[in-house]
Amino acid sequence: MPLDLKIFADKLLRYRRQFDTSLSQVAESTGISADALAALEKAERPPSGDQVLILADYYKCDFNFFISNEKLAPFEQTENLFRRFGGDLSVPDRWSIQEFLFLCENESFLEGELGRVPQQAFDFTKRGTFYKGHAVEASKALRAFLGYKSHEIPADVFHDFRRMGIHIFRRRLDNSNISGIFIKHPTAGKCVLVNYSEDVYRQRFTAAHEVGHSILDDKEDFVVSFKKWDRKDLVEIRANTFAGNLLVPAEALAKIASTPLTQDSIADFADRMRVNTDTLVFALMREGILTETAADDLRGTSIPKGSKIDPELPSTLSGRGRQTKTELLRRGISTHYAKLCFDAYHQGVISLGRLAEMMLVQEKELWAIGKLFGWSHSHDS
Repeated sequence: MPLDLKIFADKLLRYRRQFDTSLSQVAESTGISADALAALEKAERPPSGDQVLILADYYKCDFNFFISNEKLAPFEQTENLFRRFGGDLSVPDRWSIQEFLFLCENESFLEGELGRVPQQAFDFTKRGTFYKGHAVEASKALRAFLGYKSHEIPADVFHDFRRMGIHIFRRRLDNSNISGIFIKHPTAGKCVLVNYSEDVYRQRFTAAHEVGHSILDDKEDFVVSFKKWDRKDLVEIRANTFAGNLLVPAEALAKIASTPLTQDSIADFADRMRVNTDTLVFALMREGILTETAADDLRGTSIPKGSKIDPELPSTLSGRGRQTKTELLRRGISTHYAKLCFDAYHQGVISLGRLAEMMLVQEKELWAIGKLFGWSHSHDS
């Protein structure tokens, strides 16, 4: 079927407007002249194959979508998201979200090609109209599904949520008031973005919170969660309740109940549970172990930053390796995703150029990055 130039032109124009980008800016980044871009956006000429690939790479989308005559665009979701939260999303943050969805699409594709699609998705049906009840029951069901013991504290929630088929990426956003975003992608499925600008314990809670949205608010196309939110918002209350019960179950609090609580002891317990002190204080209040007055004296207690261990940044990493991996995480590249990309390249599923695109780097950077994930140039010989 021949390419419908009007549909192609509409896709180009809508993409550019999403990111508030001028023709000259796109021309500078892509090497395609502004006049040629204008002609493409007006459906005055067909694109060359190279132009399609360049523009798909620039807008971080599947080139097959560009050359198809599909009228319903995957970016309609982001279009609605940006329209609804336009005042909260800077242009850089819009690009970050676009790259996040690009990573989700890639991860879904690679898992399918490599035969690594999670075989068992978690399913939960809400009963009744009590929002907190939904959260408590869903958290119990998920803990059982993941095989946690009743008192067990999750070690790596990011890994566990990926086992459920959720595409979860940590990516730095300029707007520090945004904790996370849940998006139900039309092809990749459930996708969760966690703002990497937060500390790792807060990221764990945000991940659980957004997964709560993915389970309990799965009829929504997207949910954006803010640090400052309406305390009467039942949807947010439910997601917070889900996250709190998932990360700090009642059974894990038994020992704390018999211990005198001071700022030092609450910080120590919270650190062992891999949550910030406010999360633990709230859990203790939830279970009737701590009164409101006592809680006021413990809220805001700090945990030494150096004790918060990120599962993706083990102490065995060298200084340079830690710096490189931290920068990759800021852009959303998890260990799980990176290994999928390199494995796909080794097995001939993707080319070296495509590997670089998926990793959001230049080809010359791949060798040094590959070593961090157990790969070297010798694997390609």
